[in-house]
Amino acid sequence: MNRDKRRTVIAGNWKMNKTPREAFALVSEIAAAARGKDKCDVVLCVPFVDIPAAVAAAEGTNVAIGAQNVHFKESGAYTGEISAAMLVECGVKYVIVGHSERRQYFGETDETVRLRAKAAIDAGLTAIICVGEVIGQRQSGITNEVVSMQTKLALEGLTKEELSRVIIAYEPVWAIGTGLTATPEQAEEVCALIRRVIADLYDQEAADALTIQYGGSMNEKNAAELLAMENVDGGLIGGASLKPASFAAIIDAANA
Repeated sequence: MNRDKRRTVIAGNWKMNKTPREAFALVSEIAAAARGKDKCDVVLCVPFVDIPAAVAAAEGTNVAIGAQNVHFKESGAYTGEISAAMLVECGVKYVIVGHSERRQYFGETDETVRLRAKAAIDAGLTAIICVGEVIGQRQSGITNEVVSMQTKLALEGLTKEELSRVIIAYEPVWAIGTGLTATPEQAEEVCALIRRVIADLYDQEAADALTIQYGGSMNEKNAAELLAMENVDGGLIGGASLKPASFAAIIDAANA
């Protein structure tokens, strides 16, 4: 982390878990644990149906609510999709775009990731854009090429001003839900690469200001070590964000 230049952001991704009633209780518990921890921003990205309950539970706290996806059109015949304007009116502040599970299971492409991110930013949301390699790509030694290309395509057409509403989450796909975690050195290497890509696309000032999260099985046991890396500015947390004590420990690590 480098708090002098950019914000540390700890974001939970609940995936397809929790009913609205359960969401209200869990957000309330996490918000209580996060009270006064102002050295990082805390975000909970919840299922669409949980958003009203989560926003209600987070009101008056330092926890912001995010969504897990957004469509790139303002309205239309897109059954099952949710627009950025809908999210904003519900009180959402952040949205995850291009998560590996969306790419793997639901046909997301680099182009749709770009369009969704742009729609989110235009609506005033902060887009958490996910990039990362699968195990075969890492084993083939092309991690840098894959992550660089995903980052460039996701940001294509965005201005430096719009970049202020972007967070990049590096998610090694092989470390999501597997119990495997990139070493701090591996995470730092790729997060530093992303920052160099940003510097090349924009300038060093923009690169220094960009929050880059690590998103591959960060938990209460490895958070401090990962967050100690210069270019790891937080985490996009999966399973541990459903466990109040675990998530609170990660927030504590980000506030140390």
